[in-house]
Amino acid sequence: MKVLFIGGTGVISAAVSQLTVERGLELVLLNRGNQPDLIPPGARVITGNIHDRSLTGILARERFDVVVDWIAFTPEHAAVDIARFRDHCEQFIFISSASVYQKPVTQHLITESTPLVNPFWQYSRDKIQSEELLLRAYRDHGFPVTIVRPSYTYGDRLIPASLNSGSKPWSLVDRMRRGRPIVVHGDGSALWTMTHNTDFAKAFVGLMGNPLAIGHAFHITSDEVLSWDQIYQTIGRACGATPNIVHIASDFIAAALPEEAGGLIGDKTGSAIFDNQKIKRWVPEFQATVSFAQGMGRAISWFESHPSAKAVDEAWNQAIDALLAAYGEGLKAASRIR
Repeated sequence: MKVLFIGGTGVISAAVSQLTVERGLELVLLNRGNQPDLIPPGARVITGNIHDRSLTGILARERFDVVVDWIAFTPEHAAVDIARFRDHCEQFIFISSASVYQKPVTQHLITESTPLVNPFWQYSRDKIQSEELLLRAYRDHGFPVTIVRPSYTYGDRLIPASLNSGSKPWSLVDRMRRGRPIVVHGDGSALWTMTHNTDFAKAFVGLMGNPLAIGHAFHITSDEVLSWDQIYQTIGRACGATPNIVHIASDFIAAALPEEAGGLIGDKTGSAIFDNQKIKRWVPEFQATVSFAQGMGRAISWFESHPSAKAVDEAWNQAIDALLAAYGEGLKAASRIR
């Protein structure tokens, strides 16, 4: 089976690329070559940007059994994929997001039939519109799309949390080890699902080349459910620190740090518990086996063995400190209301 990954070296896709090669599939990666250390031996690389028209001729000369676009985020990106791969693949897999599901949910257990509506996050609305465009192409023209919706998926190079530096994820661990306050949104009791990228890969590779998956949407997550307090405490245990947790309401955080509003209000504020029966029917061998405690142990070990990755984002630290100061002032003001 010949597979094209557009991207293929991200947090999720790198693990899928590795397993794809290990399973003996022919893998071609189309990306800008910024992460050469994450390209598995045996994969062929086409260096470029999918949105560069000069690649049209190169791709037109090849036909793929499966094409996966890991970096399509908008309906415009989806439209380009439909035009480019309509006659050049047997299956096209679109990477959506579990954040597309109804916010707030009206049923605690999320299935693939949970309504898709997210008024709080443009990222999620773009994914919803992309799904609708692709499914319309499937219904009207037979475009062979399969939709996959990851939730929070992490790997050895990421410290996953609701509030952390995106570019320097070690910052949260450094803050914990120094005993500085750690902000957890809400009261820390909302339930969440973390999935290791190697577990995600097992289910994903099982969908590739499966004609029965065409026209369907799947989410792929672990079955382990933890509260956000438990998530932060698990990170603390893995790095040998006791997190000094301060709970702050999500809307307060969003007011102080507007860039966090979508990911919090539009995703992580409510509980996210997933029913994985569908993916297990299509890929019976799939089982998530890496617990969050094991995953965090692996991540801390990776960072400790790669000192250059242990950079600290001081701008992020200052933003968290400013948030905590504003919250402290708010508590003082509240205490004066008698």
